[in-house]
Amino acid sequence: MKSIHIQTDYITLGQFLKLADCVSTGGHVKVMLAEQAVRVNAEPEDRRGRKLRNGDTVEVKDCGTFRVVQTIEA
Repeated sequence: MKSIHIQTDYITLGQFLKLADCVSTGGHVKVMLAEQAVRVNAEPEDRRGRKLRNGDTVEVKDCGTFRVVQTIEA
């Protein structure tokens, strides 16, 4: 499982998929979600605006499994 670090309270699923290098554009996000290729915390997810927070896990078909890690700058 690969960790994806964020510095905010949350990140949207669409932004996350781009940050994790699973897709290159927002259009690809829509297609991927329509094909039910994404699971958040083991549940199917089709909303690209879904807010992901520290500790959430994201499984992406043919890309991998990721954990959201919030990094707080001092």
